Amino acid sequence: MSQISRLKEKKKSISDCGVDSLSQLPAPQNPKIRLYNAEQLLSWEPVPPGNGTGPVVYHVQFKYTTSQWSDVNNNPEGVNCVKITTTECNFTKTNISKGFPMHFNVSLRVQAELEGRVSAWVTVPWFQHFRNVTIGPPENIWVTPGEGSLIIKLSPPFDIYDSTVAFQYYVHYWEKEKAGIQKVAGPFMTNSIVLSDLKPLTVYCLQVKAQLLWTMLNISRPGHLSSISCYETMADASTKLQQVILIAIGTFLLLSAMAGACLFLVLKYRGLVKYWFQSPPSIPVQIEEYLKDPAQPILDALDKDSSPTEDAWDSVSVVVFPEKE
Repeated sequence: MSQISRLKEKKKSISDCGVDSLSQLPAPQNPKIRLYNAEQLLSWEPVPPGNGTGPVVYHVQFKYTTSQWSDVNNNPEGVNCVKITTTECNFTKTNISKGFPMHFNVSLRVQAELEGRVSAWVTVPWFQHFRNVTIGPPENIWVTPGEGSLIIKLSPPFDIYDSTVAFQYYVHYWEKEKAGIQKVAGPFMTNSIVLSDLKPLTVYCLQVKAQLLWTMLNISRPGHLSSISCYETMADASTKLQQVILIAIGTFLLLSAMAGACLFLVLKYRGLVKYWFQSPPSIPVQIEEYLKDPAQPILDALDKDSSPTEDAWDSVSVVVFPEKE
């Protein structure tokens, strides 16, 4: 083949590549999978339509480790992500969607399409839900104060239907007045936790964290802490006894102080007290009747009734000494 023929073929090849590149759509950018608790959500940035008149549609495919690429079209995941206009594909398990098995290796890829033009496939790195999931805080946390204790009941961040996977819980707690001194209790494998040996009648603040354990592969995924909540413990038996004794002693001392104060006031102001509580002098009945009716001979009757023997006389002697000249 002559050099001129080779140059012509090379020019034609370059021209065909230019036409293909112009006819191809840009690929979706920044595809990412969100794995938060039970959520499985693939999202990407929208592709600009350019000079096209119709909407850009997207096509999502998936595959497991030993399978081929398949369309996400309701089988077997119960989700349709073929020729969709939204920029996300939600695989989260619902009543309709089964979602991807959480212990499977899953790969996803997405492609854009507009008026017969398609973009290149963009693949998301493979993931395993139990390996890559972000664990949120426990849900429905209920705290009941006890006698020198706190009783915590909670629900897991999401439901697990795998015998090789379980949640364990940790409780971070501290006295409200001593925020810098924090203690951690756990791990607890049940949804009911009791923090015992706490100070009675003391306010404690706490946060709870869940941690996922995948025993089959010895994988642990720590979760996020719950929001801070504070509770006051109740008095235990010894504290209640101390309170009763203190109340009794306080009542006795108060009554003693009041009695002493009353006695002091009575002694200090006894004349005034006697004056307040002394009954006023009363007039004899005969005198009172005389004052009402002076014409009655009441005074003569009194003189006749009086006996001379009843009178008491004192004898007084006067001795006079003459002055010396």
